[in-house]
Amino acid sequence: MSAEYIIQARGLEKHYNHGEIKALDGVTSSVSQGEVVVVIGPSGSGKSTFLRCLNLLEVPTGGQILFEGVDITGKNADINLHRQKMGMVFQHFNLFPHMTILKNMTLAPVKLLKKSQAEAEQQAMRLLERVGLADRAGAYPNQLSGGQKQRIAIVRALCMEPEVMLFDEPTSALDPEMVGEVLEVMKELAKDGMTMVVVTHEMGFAREVADRVIFMAEGKIVEEGTPQDIFSVPKQPRTREFLAKVL
Repeated sequence: MSAEYIIQARGLEKHYNHGEIKALDGVTSSVSQGEVVVVIGPSGSGKSTFLRCLNLLEVPTGGQILFEGVDITGKNADINLHRQKMGMVFQHFNLFPHMTILKNMTLAPVKLLKKSQAEAEQQAMRLLERVGLADRAGAYPNQLSGGQKQRIAIVRALCMEPEVMLFDEPTSALDPEMVGEVLEVMKELAKDGMTMVVVTHEMGFAREVADRVIFMAEGKIVEEGTPQDIFSVPKQPRTREFLAKVL
């Protein structure tokens, strides 16, 4: 195990219908500390399944996932401990509708990290300040726009002080004019050196922010490389065909 890799996926398989559907078909890849990896590909290519396998929201049918050198697919792994180190942001914001924004953000740090309420609130306010939403701390989710909710979902994940952030198409449920404000927060995180794995349709973001782009199709990694490699000189016909449709 090389110490520089924070996540290693080895030969990941995910099958449905007794193996008839191979959502993941032998996926092997690694993510280094501080790296921003963007995963692109057509719908149904296995991108989200791959991401959800990294913190075992989907349990792989086969293969291994190492997180900080520990095989989290092993029988004795404390997956909850590892999940605390991996923040996850989904398409839909998953905020508790009956709680204020501040309560949404402090719940997990108080329960799981055993922070005092005051300490958790101080940290939450600092993060809300950072995304320009400190004035919304007392609001409820239904009083916010989609873009605001998604920014809250990101800083809520940051309240757990994760070592890695996983983003599953974080802008696909947003109105087009709200996409920019969410991508801006993600760009800031990348600048600050956060390790990130992002599944997205936003090719501009991939081109600008990714250290490495992975192109998936039919449950496999078809090609990976720098944004320059993938967008300017893709080697595989399947990659070229996909990019011709989306760029």
